[in-house]
Amino acid sequence: MSKILSQRDLEFLIYEWLDAESLTARTRFSDHSRETFDAAIETSRQIATDLFAPHNKKSDANEPFVVTDENGEHVQLIPEIKQAVDAYSAAGLIAAGQNFELGGMQLPCVIEKACMAWFMGANVATAAYPFLTTANANLLLAHGTEEQINTYVRPQLAGRFFGTMCLSEPQAGSSLSDIKTRAEPESDSTYRLTGNKMWISAGEHELTENIIHLVLAKIPGADGKLIDGVKGISLFIVPKFLVNADGTLGPRNDVALAGLNHKMGYRGTTNCLLNFGEGKFQPLGKAGAIGYLVGEKHKGLTCMFHMMNKARIGVGLGATMLGYTGYLHALDYARNRPQGRPVSAKDPSTPQSPIIEHADVRRMLLAQKAYVEGALALNLYCARLVDEERTGTDENSRREALLLLDILTPIAKSWPSQWCLEANSLAIQVHGGYGYTRDYNVEQFYRDNRLNPIHEGTHGIQGLDLLGRKVVMQEGAAFKLLVSRIEATLHKADEDGDLTEWAGDVFAMLDHLVEATRDLHAADNMEKTLANASVYLEAFGHVVMAWIWMEQALVATRSGNQYDDFYRGKLQACKYFIQWELPKVRPMLNLLESLDSTTLEMRDNWF
Repeated sequence: MSKILSQRDLEFLIYEWLDAESLTARTRFSDHSRETFDAAIETSRQIATDLFAPHNKKSDANEPFVVTDENGEHVQLIPEIKQAVDAYSAAGLIAAGQNFELGGMQLPCVIEKACMAWFMGANVATAAYPFLTTANANLLLAHGTEEQINTYVRPQLAGRFFGTMCLSEPQAGSSLSDIKTRAEPESDSTYRLTGNKMWISAGEHELTENIIHLVLAKIPGADGKLIDGVKGISLFIVPKFLVNADGTLGPRNDVALAGLNHKMGYRGTTNCLLNFGEGKFQPLGKAGAIGYLVGEKHKGLTCMFHMMNKARIGVGLGATMLGYTGYLHALDYARNRPQGRPVSAKDPSTPQSPIIEHADVRRMLLAQKAYVEGALALNLYCARLVDEERTGTDENSRREALLLLDILTPIAKSWPSQWCLEANSLAIQVHGGYGYTRDYNVEQFYRDNRLNPIHEGTHGIQGLDLLGRKVVMQEGAAFKLLVSRIEATLHKADEDGDLTEWAGDVFAMLDHLVEATRDLHAADNMEKTLANASVYLEAFGHVVMAWIWMEQALVATRSGNQYDDFYRGKLQACKYFIQWELPKVRPMLNLLESLDSTTLEMRDNWF
C-alpha cells in the first residue's frame, strides 16, 4: 500500500461521491472517459512515487544555495528536482486542465486536483514549482492579451518557462496597500520597475529557460507620487529574460537575486528576496526591470486575486496531503511496531503487541483519518464546484457553484492548514521518540506543513475575509446557499435510520452557527464583531467538515456494502468527527455570541 495516498479513498471520493464520470457527458469533457481519467491519475501516481518521493528527504537536507562563478550568481539545487519537474512537464501535467488548442488535456478540475494530490503528498517542495507555474498561466489566460498568452503562457504550459507571484515586500507582507515597488511608464508602452520583493517562492532557479514573474507595483500619479492604498496597484509581467518576437530569449532583465530565505520546511523550494531595477543588469541599455502591464492600470489586485484564490485552495490541498502522507506513515508504523501488551495480559513473557492494538494509538490514528480524509474530500468538492461553475448545464447551477466556491475558499485553505498540521503532530506522537528524529519522515512533514497556516493569507486574514465579507456578500446569498446545501444533506441522513442521531447533532450546531452569525453582524461595533474572527473561522470550518463527513457517510450506507472494511472505516471516522470534534464548536459559538472583547481590550504595555 502506498504511504502517499490511498488509491481506494481517492476513487471513492471522485467517483462514488462526486460522480466525476458524469462530467464526460458535457461537451468540454466529451473526449474523456473514466479510463482516460484513471490513466492521468495513474501517470501522476507513478511519477510522484518514482521521481518526487525519493528525493523528498534529500532536498530537505540539502537546501538551495547560491554559487558564484565567472557567469555570475546561480542557485544550486539537487539534480533530482529538475529530473522530477521535467518528467512532470513531459507528461503534460502543467497543462492538464487547459484547452486542447493550448496543448492541454482538458481534464476536469476535480481530476486535475486528484493528480496534483499525488505530487503534493510525495514531495510538496518540488511540486511547488509546477504548481505556481500553473497558477501563473491561469491568471494570464484570464487577464492577458493574446500576445502575452502566446509569449508567456504557452511556454509555461510546455514546461519551458516557470512562473511566480510577487506580492510581498520587506515592509509589506499581507498589507499590500503599503507596497512601494514603482512602475514608470515608457514611451513604448512598457514600464520600468524598481523595488524589492520578499518571500518569492521559486523566484530564482535554473530548472527552466526562463522565469515569468507576475509583479504587483504602483504606477505614479501625475504628481510623480505613488497612490496610497490598493487603488494604485497594477500587475506586470516581468520575465527573468526578455523574450524576442520569435520566442527566443533576449537579454537578461533587471531582476536580481538579493538573497535566499532559510526556512523551517519546504526547503527544496527556493524562497527569494528579489531586487527589481537596481541596475545590476541593464536591459536595452539602462537600469530598470522591464515590465508589461496585465489588464487595466490600477486593477492589479483584482487580477492577482484570480491567482491567489486558486492558490489558497492549492495551499489547502498541500496541507491536506502532508497530513495524509503523515497519517499513512503513522498507520504503517503502528501496525509494525511491537511495544507493550494488552492491559489484560498477565504474563510478561508473552510477545509484545503492535502498538495499533493500544486504544490510545487507535484514537490518534482515527483523529488523523478524520482530519485528512475529510480535508481531501473538501478540497475535491471545491474542485468539483470549479467544474460546475465552468460547465454547469444551466446558469443557476453555475451561479450557485461560484457562490459556494467563494464562501468555502477560506475554509478550504485554513481548515486543512490547522487540522492536518495537527494530524502531523499526532503522527509524530504515534512514532514516539523515533518520530522526533530525522530517521523517520514524519518530523519533516510537520515542518513542511507549519508554513501552510501562514502563506497565501494567515488564519487571521481568512477569518476576517469569511466573517467580514463572505457571509454577508450579496445580502448573505452564499451563506444562505451553503446552509441550505448542508440542510439538504442532513434531511437525507435523517431519513437513514443509522445516521439520524448524527444528523440531529449537526443540525443543532448548524442552527447555532446561523444564530451566532446573525448576532455578530447585529452588533453596532464592527471592531467587536471581527475581534474573534479566527474563532469564527474555526467553528465554521468544523461545521462544514461535519457536513462533508455526513456526505461520505451517506455514500457508505447507501453502497450496499456498509459492512465492508473500507466503508466501516468511513462511518467510524464520521462518528468520531461528530462525537469528538463537533462538540468543540459550541463553546466557540458561545464566546462569539457574547461579543467578548478580552483580546480587543488588551494593550501593548500590559504584556
